Amino acid sequence: MTRRGRRRSFTPRLLGGALLLGLALLLQGLWPGGHDSAGHPQLAETLRLIDRGGPFPYRQDGTTFHNREGLLPARPRGYYREYTVDTPGLDHRGPRRVVTGGDPPEVYYYTEDHYRSFIELEVERP
Repeated sequence: MTRRGRRRSFTPRLLGGALLLGLALLLQGLWPGGHDSAGHPQLAETLRLIDRGGPFPYRQDGTTFHNREGLLPARPRGYYREYTVDTPGLDHRGPRRVVTGGDPPEVYYYTEDHYRSFIELEVERP
């Protein structure tokens, strides 16, 4: 007997597990589209601190981001600055950052995987 032609179906248990996983990813800001700062309090707080000019919780915040990965548009040295976005449950900086470009910032990027990928944020300036 072959397995060909056999239909697989979602069981309530499997479907429930998939829904719980999706919800967990959404709450942690890891689901695509989950980067709205209104639904991401740590990101919103970092953006507020950048707008106010600090004080920042980590000494590295506000330092030059060198774009060594080359994932952001090429700009002169010193154009980009990096800031930590806290990750709940970690006792270190974690992988999440906001990288700004310009002084004052004219562009904002967010990475949740320590510079392996970026999304551009639409930040309304007051």
